[in-house]
Amino acid sequence: MEDTYKTIADTAQGLFKEKMSRFISFAIPVRTVEEVKSHLERFQKEYYDARHICYAYMLGHARTDFRANDNGEPSGTAGKPILGQINSFGLTDILVVVVRYFGGVKLGTGGLIVAYREAAQAVLQDSEIIEKTVDDEIRVRFEYPFMNDVMRVVKEEGPDIIRQVFEMDCEMVLRIRRGQAERLRERLAKVESAIVEDVT
Repeated sequence: MEDTYKTIADTAQGLFKEKMSRFISFAIPVRTVEEVKSHLERFQKEYYDARHICYAYMLGHARTDFRANDNGEPSGTAGKPILGQINSFGLTDILVVVVRYFGGVKLGTGGLIVAYREAAQAVLQDSEIIEKTVDDEIRVRFEYPFMNDVMRVVKEEGPDIIRQVFEMDCEMVLRIRRGQAERLRERLAKVESAIVEDVT
């Protein structure tokens, strides 16, 4: 089971020129469609004088949530080649935007496909690519007298503690890499009084 994915550490910028047209490319780490929308709104305002602002994004560790947009360029000549580069680098949680300033010479559909692909490739080659783990969050509820037993498991398995409440009835929310989550669940479930559940 895959429990890692590749994304970028920070925003990067690239530039590709072809027959007087300038293609300014940006790669931005994003987690949600809302983030994508707010970045695109910013680009529309900032580059209001550009001919086209084309983009593609990929979200989620399973890489199933994606979109490509040609923004007025001939169908399939901009968004698709940008998305193709995201795929060839194997990235997710990323938005790639290419801003085009028209230079007066038409590139034709083949020329556009190459230009958008090259612009996207340029910025991704300049990006710092990092690997992240797919994590699960687990909630464990238990009675106070069994706190030491729970804490021993937590110390040995090493999850991140997201939240903890220690009263008569105690609760902890833990985050751990998916590949190690099952063992943590099993060990916690063996502690007397413990109720273990996944946080959705």
